[in-house]
Amino acid sequence: MLRTLCRKGGAILQQSQRFGPVQQRWASSLPMNTVVLFVPQQEAWVVERMGRYHRILEPGLNFLIPVLDRVRYVQSLKEIVIDVPEQSAVSLDNVTLQIDGVLYLRILDPFKASYGVEDPEYAVTQLAQTTMRSELGKLTLDKVFRERESLNSNIVHSINQASDEWGIRCLRYEIKDISVPPRVKESMQMQVEAERKKRATVLESEGTRESDINVAEGRKQAQILASEGEKAEHINKASGEAQAVLAIAEAKAKAIRLLSEALTEQNGNAAASLSVAEQYISAFSNLAKQTNTVLLPSNTGDITGMVTQAMTIYSQLAKTTPAGSSAAAAAEEKKAELPDGLASPEEQRTQ
Repeated sequence: MLRTLCRKGGAILQQSQRFGPVQQRWASSLPMNTVVLFVPQQEAWVVERMGRYHRILEPGLNFLIPVLDRVRYVQSLKEIVIDVPEQSAVSLDNVTLQIDGVLYLRILDPFKASYGVEDPEYAVTQLAQTTMRSELGKLTLDKVFRERESLNSNIVHSINQASDEWGIRCLRYEIKDISVPPRVKESMQMQVEAERKKRATVLESEGTRESDINVAEGRKQAQILASEGEKAEHINKASGEAQAVLAIAEAKAKAIRLLSEALTEQNGNAAASLSVAEQYISAFSNLAKQTNTVLLPSNTGDITGMVTQAMTIYSQLAKTTPAGSSAAAAAEEKKAELPDGLASPEEQRTQ
């Protein structure tokens, strides 16, 4: 037993010298064969009989044969978290990066994890580092920051392809930190500032353009509305003027009709003479009020002559009326000359 412990301690020491610090899980001592063994949950104990693989103990109560059976490996079936140390990698555009990460894995087959590889955790860690360097060499620096999720997925896929023979399944890989050289960081900062200035300039120009478009659109709408207002105003004004002309024409027609009816009545000529005389006096009273040019007749004081002349013109115009109208007017004049109560010869003939 002492010889076995010494040999085991020497193996652990060799692993520490070769691969660095060993996880606490591998440094723990293996359980001794006490015939009756109690296996904890989520653990798999690999048993060898006379140096050859025999079986894997399930969680709970198990029995072993003394001397012949021995627990050779203890594998944890829980999800294991491994801290991948920082390493250097070169991107596609020849930028040296310092990257570290975290690896999450689980043992699916305790037999392969025990006999397929010497140290499963160390093997997976080295595989993760080499795969990460290989995947980073395919991307430029800008894509490394933008496509971190796809980079993690590619690393997990590559690890699972190689670790199937070890009975280990890589669940996920996460990059914790990416460090770049100081000069590259300064150029990246300058690039970011230039990009922000560019965006600010573009946004300002777009704002100015939108403002000019809005102002021009407003002016266009204002001109359209003003022209429509002027159009409606002209239409309304023309309609009003037309209605006014019609109203004036109707009023003149009515006035002429009333005047003609009045002239056909008794003493109509005397009324017409009076109206002409009034208009003559009114016209002479407005002389030289509107213009400086005044045209005066030779007999301005002879009002009776002027009225007589106007009535003569009226009589000549009355003679040009139709014959029926002249006959009717003559009949009316004759009827007016007869004494009251006597009928005219035409009316007596009709009776």
